[in-house]
Amino acid sequence: MADLPDLTDLPGPPSLVVGDDGRARCAWGASTDDYRVYHDTEWGAPVRGEQALYERITLEAFQSGLSWLTILRKRPAFRAAFAGFDPEVVAGYGDADRERLMQDAGIVRNRRKIDAAITNAAAVLRLREAGGLDQLIWSHRPQTHRRPQSFAETPATTPESVALAKALKKAGFAHVGPTTMYAAMQACGIVDDHIAGCFRAQS
Repeated sequence: MADLPDLTDLPGPPSLVVGDDGRARCAWGASTDDYRVYHDTEWGAPVRGEQALYERITLEAFQSGLSWLTILRKRPAFRAAFAGFDPEVVAGYGDADRERLMQDAGIVRNRRKIDAAITNAAAVLRLREAGGLDQLIWSHRPQTHRRPQSFAETPATTPESVALAKALKKAGFAHVGPTTMYAAMQACGIVDDHIAGCFRAQS
């Protein structure tokens, strides 16, 4: 998974760790306090709604090439910088806003990714005429999904993430490759990739 840390140096089993609270977790979810909270409360839970999904797509795009922990810790600053990920506001960002964002040390200052976030906000608004972002993303939920028994079984892409990336690009989105979209699908609960035995794994 592109947005998870390297687990090779973690103590205990490579895929599951039992915490002090007696709960078995995906090992990455026990690696830091930030990850534990995110794993226990957000990752894999269904996310619905235009604004929430736009936020997740944007953050996954910014994460590309970086640690997800970096993005997670910067999320409050991202929310402030991008108007709470209101696509109507972000779609109206101009050159002055781009320069403001490039000077904002609280976020990841990557011009291509900033431009993509603004481009994607406009694409979100256009999608309203075709059912909306929520409908497009959730229409790519796989009909069947096999829960991974270990991290080795967790894919980086799937046919559905390839199809979702293609559909988003056709709708005018940028920085939405198949790997990034599979990470978004995992984060948004479109697929549940909590390892078998994790207390968050759904039946």
